Amino acid sequence: MEFLQPATWEEALAMKAAHPKAVPIAGGTDVMVEINLDHRRPETVMDLTPIRELTEWGTDDGVLRIGAGVSYTRLIDELGDRLPGLAIASRTVGSPQIRNRGTVGGNLGTASPAGDAHPPLLAADAEVELASTSGTRRVPVREFFTGPKRHTMRQDELIAAFLVEPAPGPQQFSKVGTRNAMVIAVCSFALALDPARRRVGTGIGSAGPTPLRAVDAEAFIAGELDWDGRRPPSDATLSRFGELVAAAAKPIDDVRGTAAYRRHALAVMSRRCLAWAWATPPHLWGGGARSAPEGL
Repeated sequence: MEFLQPATWEEALAMKAAHPKAVPIAGGTDVMVEINLDHRRPETVMDLTPIRELTEWGTDDGVLRIGAGVSYTRLIDELGDRLPGLAIASRTVGSPQIRNRGTVGGNLGTASPAGDAHPPLLAADAEVELASTSGTRRVPVREFFTGPKRHTMRQDELIAAFLVEPAPGPQQFSKVGTRNAMVIAVCSFALALDPARRRVGTGIGSAGPTPLRAVDAEAFIAGELDWDGRRPPSDATLSRFGELVAAAAKPIDDVRGTAAYRRHALAVMSRRCLAWAWATPPHLWGGGARSAPEGL
């Protein structure tokens, strides 16, 4: 196995162009597990941890641009108030050690349907920034995933960053696993409310060949919510929203759960996420919700 360690971003792009099959690692929380279990044996591995640009974040014309090497721990600590949905999802990722090493860039690169970061990025309509020696392009995250562990990246490209608007309203995330912590999702759901535009974003994880949006559910609930008076949605409205989210899923039976269970869980989680988000105190409606209300 050949090991590459570029010192600069330009050098990394040049190495990727020269070694298109090189597998990039930053946290290594997915790739190294596959290598250790002999599930994968890449000819070339490229270590991106020395690249300073990948660990930086800032604003780009009012949108957050977050380097692909920013860890989950830093997302929670430094961006939790701006991206509450992603922060809630980040808290469910592995152990503290994994959160200290793991990155959203790595989650995107793996492109697993069960990736915890994917539903909140879908709900927030994020973009993925891809770079190569020939230039940079941005792909909406809803178009990034093409199949199980497949994406739109070319072999000469690396993930530079992801871009997402600071939360314009409450956001939530919920996940079901076979145990309470350090587990791959049986299914997951993310919700983002945009009161000013009267829009609702959703993201479904681990219930289809790729992460999914529940487009019909978004359109339905956006038209039913009392955006001005903020009266709680009725039980019938919540129930219908849950039904539409479940209908958008494309689950299968596997060792972690059945398709029927995943649909049922998504209906429950979507109703709860909507109720939690809607119950967010008014002074937080411009900056999202940090966590689910106690007792729900």
